[in-house]
Amino acid sequence: MSGVNKVILIGNLGSDPQIRYTPQGTAVANFSVATTEKFTNKNGERESRTEWHRVVAWSKLAEICSQYLKKGKQVYIEGRIQTRQWDDKDGNKRSSTEIVATNMVMLG
Repeated sequence: MSGVNKVILIGNLGSDPQIRYTPQGTAVANFSVATTEKFTNKNGERESRTEWHRVVAWSKLAEICSQYLKKGKQVYIEGRIQTRQWDDKDGNKRSSTEIVATNMVMLG
């Protein structure tokens, strides 16, 4: 049996998408999405916790995100979690976990 790697986020954009193109001409858009969880703590007080997610979209979806999404707008993102690793210019190991978007719906 194979595993499942699926993420669904509903949140607000923290920045306008930044689009770039690979040397082969494929569009890539990067942006952040904030999700906020509201809960009551053990003392009965209301609290909220915001989590920031890095999102990357490819090809036509990247172009659509770049064209229509703006900072602060609510969005539904569906995709998968991916962690990349690389060595920085000083030779240090670096990593980044991001959501690779496969579907996007503008909300609100």
